[in-house]
Amino acid sequence: MMSRATIERPTDRRDELRAPRDRIRLLTIPERRFVMIDGSGRPGSAAFEPRMPSLYGVAYPLRFTLKRRGLEEKVGPLEGLWWTSDGNVDLDTIFGHGDDGTWRWTLMIGLPDEATDAEIEGHLTTARDKLDPALAPTLRVERFEEGPSAQVMHVGPYADERPTIELLHAGIEEAGLRPRGRHHEIYLSDPRRSAPERLRTILRHPVE
Repeated sequence: MMSRATIERPTDRRDELRAPRDRIRLLTIPERRFVMIDGSGRPGSAAFEPRMPSLYGVAYPLRFTLKRRGLEEKVGPLEGLWWTSDGNVDLDTIFGHGDDGTWRWTLMIGLPDEATDAEIEGHLTTARDKLDPALAPTLRVERFEEGPSAQVMHVGPYADERPTIELLHAGIEEAGLRPRGRHHEIYLSDPRRSAPERLRTILRHPVE
């Protein structure tokens, strides 16, 4: 059994993206700016493809803007927040045949702290202008702070996440905590370049 664990403070973003496979890691996630866009329904390429260019259309030009100022910053990984409109948290329903219409999600990419608000706003405006007008209102930059959270590494296809999610939830309970907020996934691998069995995804959930 896991004893009540100390909640770590990561030293930097790289440290924040470390996660073990066999146990949870408890850490405090600081506030950060993200470029975000929303969606609904079951996740999949048909829903993601119209939205993804707008996220990278902010993140990559911003990287080059900072590079001209002499700052070398990598574009962060794609991340996703997941929840259901009816508040269902039952894994049998979520991984079974739940109503597709209840799914809600936000795709997002973290932005460098060194970027100014004006630099971000300029690239955001350009990305909105290129986006489907029906989607443009949900493309935005927001500050997001999860605070105390638990995370674990999942290796393998996205469809096989359930045992890892169960490990995450069991670890949270053993630590004397409970989940709050939205399920969070951080995609460290590019599914276009990695075999499904080699995909690395951090599964995170805020705790209290």
